[in-house]
Amino acid sequence: MSTQLPTQARVVVIGGGIVGCSVAYHLAKMGEKDVILLERHKLTSGSTWHAAGAIGQLRSSANITRLLGYSVDLYDRLEAETGQATGWVRNGSLRLARTADRRAEFERACTTARSFGLEFDMISPDAVKEMVPILDVTGIDSAAFVPSDGVGNPSDITMALAKGARMNGARIYEDTVVLGVEVENETVRSVTTDRGRIVCEVVVNCGGIWAPELGRMAGVNVPLQPSYHQYFVTEKIEGLKRHIPTVRDTDYQTYFKEDVGGLQIGGYEFNPIAFDVPRIPDGHEFKLMEPDTEHFEPLLHNALALVPALVDVGVKTWFNGIESFTEDGMFILGEAPEVRNYFVGAGFNAFGIASGGGAGRALAEWILEGEPSFDLASADIRRFGGLHRSRRNVMVRSLEGQARHYAMGWPHLESQVGRPLRRSPLYGALKEKGACFGAKLGWERPNWFAPKGVEPVDDHSFGHPQWTAHVAREHEAVRTRAGVFDQSSFAKFMVEGPDAQAELQRLCANDMSRPVGSVIYTQMLNRRGGIEADVTFCRLAEDRYYMVTGTGYGLHDATHLRRNLSPGARVSVHEVTSGYSCLSVMGPLSRQILQPLAEADLSSEAFPFATCQEIFIAGAPVLAVRVTFVGELGWELHVPSEYALTLYEALQRAGAEHGLADAGYRAIDSLRLEKAYRVWSADLGPDFTPYEAGLGFAVRLGKNADFIGRDALVAAREKPLRRRLITLSADPSVVLHGRETIYRDGKRIGWLSSGGQGHTVARSIGLGYLRADGGLEDEQLSAGVYELEVRTRRVPAKLHLQPLYDPKGERARG
Repeated sequence: MSTQLPTQARVVVIGGGIVGCSVAYHLAKMGEKDVILLERHKLTSGSTWHAAGAIGQLRSSANITRLLGYSVDLYDRLEAETGQATGWVRNGSLRLARTADRRAEFERACTTARSFGLEFDMISPDAVKEMVPILDVTGIDSAAFVPSDGVGNPSDITMALAKGARMNGARIYEDTVVLGVEVENETVRSVTTDRGRIVCEVVVNCGGIWAPELGRMAGVNVPLQPSYHQYFVTEKIEGLKRHIPTVRDTDYQTYFKEDVGGLQIGGYEFNPIAFDVPRIPDGHEFKLMEPDTEHFEPLLHNALALVPALVDVGVKTWFNGIESFTEDGMFILGEAPEVRNYFVGAGFNAFGIASGGGAGRALAEWILEGEPSFDLASADIRRFGGLHRSRRNVMVRSLEGQARHYAMGWPHLESQVGRPLRRSPLYGALKEKGACFGAKLGWERPNWFAPKGVEPVDDHSFGHPQWTAHVAREHEAVRTRAGVFDQSSFAKFMVEGPDAQAELQRLCANDMSRPVGSVIYTQMLNRRGGIEADVTFCRLAEDRYYMVTGTGYGLHDATHLRRNLSPGARVSVHEVTSGYSCLSVMGPLSRQILQPLAEADLSSEAFPFATCQEIFIAGAPVLAVRVTFVGELGWELHVPSEYALTLYEALQRAGAEHGLADAGYRAIDSLRLEKAYRVWSADLGPDFTPYEAGLGFAVRLGKNADFIGRDALVAAREKPLRRRLITLSADPSVVLHGRETIYRDGKRIGWLSSGGQGHTVARSIGLGYLRADGGLEDEQLSAGVYELEVRTRRVPAKLHLQPLYDPKGERARG
């Protein structure tokens, strides 16, 4: 082992747990030899050493499942490659269901797994008993079995990765405490340790529970919460077979893993306890906390019911360790938005061993190639926002995320803690109208409106929930009259300066040189031609554009824009989200409602589709934007926030005689599905080009400017499509949420990226990508017979090559 600390290196990885060692391993394997890893104590001395080591693969995201699948494949070969034992065994995993609802959840997961190519079977209680004879299967309805899941020794896997990193040229230094990270011009410059300073180009924070503290050294926010997690290891159990499948009894909140003839038994309480300290105390390495048996007691009773033999078995070791959790149960990866070349891999929510191999590879690709090889938006550090700089916000939201680890995975489940936080000026008025609010990046957003006598509260179901009928009424109002939506949570930015047009031409696939007053829908691409952002620009002046994007994507999209500006470009990007509310008035009667209030001509001749004007409506200064995401005539009204309530009240008065209805985001979703409008992070993302997504109309290869991704798109046009986004529909009794498997002529050929109800067309609708197997031309697609697998059952489906509603798009342009 090296002892002299170098004074410079290209990449410094901080943290010697499984993720840090995996990053070093993959960087070295990919050819980067100037890598050093710093560990404050000894390798594995953080959360890694006390991890349970049960490794499951399935997640709700195809690419996270893919990442975990890579970990499994790596662990298959790691011992042979390095000569270091890993304890890795593919013993499979069982998930037990005690209720019909839990079975429905697993059936949905089963279909998801098949969509992603992972073997996942529903089995009977008798089959469970045969696999694990010591279980009492009384009360078990069914179970899910994943044969390719496994278990490993976390410390041994980490040591194997460390050895592999050294074998390929990386250097590892233990007993080296990082004291600071120097940043110059928002870019990493060096790392200071208790053994000296290291000048470097890249820092990778894999500090686990220390990651927030390491982030603060560089001005980087890492929004995770350290929290307690307990399990114990029993003495040997008579008759227990070696390498039985790992068992997760989520209804009982417990898990079991065989351990040298005994069991590791742990669980996830619905009332987890935060490790609430301003910084991790010194000397916390290899640290366990005192057992909290009182807190664990309900889980212990459940464990005894499931494994009666535990009554006669002693406890060999009790683990009460600290692990890091995030609000959404997903880890944190990527380049920090605050500092260039500062990468983070942390917050692994007790599945860091399962994620370690894939996360290390993804970060290595990100560092060396500028982006991971597949879309990891669900884990991207840029999914957070300013509210996550509050320790209180992060703590309460992350505790809720931990509590949901084994809770029911209901569709449309909303966060409940730390609310309300961000409220538009209309919040009180909409609450009085019966709004049932959801939360997005801290914003309270109306999902649907309850009529008088109905409580505005979601129920939860894998079928049609109670609010479906109320959303259908809002949907019908927008299609036949008009609806008003509070979309104030849109993320909004001013992009301005003498070089604004030239820079946006280089960053966007569409033509950004259109006249002042134009509305330009465009994508920003990566170098592979994949969609990094899906945004709308309003050109307000020769040197000023107004950018609007989704609530949760503001930091992601603005960071992508800023990071790709030319050096020295005379352009600024300022967020103005809080300064402007947005009221969208959509529907065939929207002009009749708005015109009496407007100090401007709203006719199609004076105010064409895809244009914007700064006008006055009801005395309020408004940027009126003639666009639609519901397929009807309408305007987005972007108004300074102090005028929003006045404008809303005027709209309500003017709209009363026309049947104007309040409508929410779930109506938007059903309306947009009928029009096959895409949403980023579901139907669009870095893995898909505009051509594959059916957005070629927003690409201008011939514009007088090169743009990021253009070469990839030019090359793609010369080849057949690899995938194509299409629309499928099914009987309205079928409930679609996304991730249902698509079959053509009996062959699995893709999965739905999103799904829901189309109330006007009386069909369930899904958008999804088909692979090229069998051809993607219109006539080839039309010749197929389609089915969807929904909760393990196949149902007939119909292909649509055009939107189900108003396929020519005439209504929005009227």
